Amino acid sequence: MNPPRKGQPSPHIGLYEFNILPFGLQNAPATFQRLVDGLLAGLGEYAVAYLDDVAIFSDSWAEHLEHLQKVFERIREAGLTVKAKKYQIGLNRVTYLGHQVGQGTISPLQAKVDAIQKWPVPKPKKQVQSFLRLAGYYRRFVPQYSQIAAPLTDLTKKKQSIAVQWTEECQKAFNQLKATLMSDPVLRAPDFDKPFLVTTDVSEHGVGAVLMQEGADQEFHPVVFLSKKLSERESHWSVSEKECYSIVYALEKLCPYVRGRRFHLQTNHAALQWLHTTTGNNKKLLRWSLALQDFNFDIQHISGAPNKVADALSLESFPESTG
Repeated sequence: MNPPRKGQPSPHIGLYEFNILPFGLQNAPATFQRLVDGLLAGLGEYAVAYLDDVAIFSDSWAEHLEHLQKVFERIREAGLTVKAKKYQIGLNRVTYLGHQVGQGTISPLQAKVDAIQKWPVPKPKKQVQSFLRLAGYYRRFVPQYSQIAAPLTDLTKKKQSIAVQWTEECQKAFNQLKATLMSDPVLRAPDFDKPFLVTTDVSEHGVGAVLMQEGADQEFHPVVFLSKKLSERESHWSVSEKECYSIVYALEKLCPYVRGRRFHLQTNHAALQWLHTTTGNNKKLLRWSLALQDFNFDIQHISGAPNKVADALSLESFPESTG
C-alpha cells in the first residue's frame, strides 16, 4: 500500500462521512425523499411532499393555520430551513408537478397544454417519442388514451425505421390528442369518505375505465381515466374475456382508491354479472375471478344506450377532431 500523499488523511484514522447531503450522488434524491417522508410522518391527511416541494391543504383558513404551524414545527425540530420567497400561503389553486390543483379539482398546467397544441407534426421517431412522453403525462385526463394514441405508439416500435411513415391515421390521432387536452379537461380530487363508482368498457383494440364520485350537484364526476392498448394476442380474446380483463386491469391500477372500500362497478356486458360465482372451464376467467376476491364491490349491468360513460370510453364513438 502506498503511503498517503501530503495533505491527505491517513486511511487508519477512521471512516469519513458527509455532514450534509452532497449534490451529484445517484441515491441523493431517494435519501432526501426518505428524510422528508419521515419529517411529515403522521401528517399525511393535509401535507404531502415530492422531494422539496411540500403541499399543505386544508378545508378552512383556521384549519390551514393550524396545519402550517405543525409542519413548520417539524421543519424547525429537524434543523431544516425554508426559503421565504419560494413558498406561498393561502392560495385557492397551486401549481404542483405540472398540474393545477385546488378547490377539489385537478387540471393540466396550461403552459404544458399550450406546448402540446403548438407541437409540429413529428417526422423522425425521436420526435414521436418526445410528443408521446409529454402527452402521456396527462393521460389520466384523456378517456381511452391508449387506443387514441395507438397509431403513434406503433411508430415507436423497434422494427420501425427512424424516418416514420406519417399516415392519415397518425394525423387523426395527433389531432385528437391535442383537441382533447385543449378542451380544458378537469378531474375531481378523490374524497375517501364517499363511495366510488368504477365504469369499464372495451373496444376492438383496447380497454378503458374511469373512476368517478358523485358530487354535490348529484352528478358523477371523473377522478381518473385509465386505458390500455391490447396486444395482438389479447385482441383475439372473446368479448367476455376482454370485458373481464378490463375489470382486472382497472382494479389493479385503482387499488389505492378502492381496496378495503365498498364500491360499485358498472359494465355493459351482462355476462360478467356471474363473475363472482363462475364455475366454468375457462381457466383465464376463473383465475381473474379469484384475483378479484380481494375487492369488495357489486357489479351493475348497464345497457349501452344509457351508458354514456362507456360510450365516451369507446374509441369508435370518440368524435373526430380536425385541424
